[in-house]
Amino acid sequence: MSTERPTLMATVVALLRAIAPEVEPDTLAPARALRQQVDLDSMDWLNFLVSLHEHFGVTIPEADYAGLVSLDNVVDYLQARLK
Repeated sequence: MSTERPTLMATVVALLRAIAPEVEPDTLAPARALRQQVDLDSMDWLNFLVSLHEHFGVTIPEADYAGLVSLDNVVDYLQARLK
């Protein structure tokens, strides 16, 4: 599995769109808080995190949830654990 940033970003956005199909990838600001941009409720956010785990095989402890705020944070987190 590629850990290159553009590939990871595209996959994360695709997984997000599976939860929130109304998301327009071109309008997302990678450094801004994702939940505010996409208006995900807590259940959708949890489903998104579960989909990351299922797709990438990366365990995301609940203690790490607070650090996964933006797309950049999510991709950085995945890159660090997929190496």
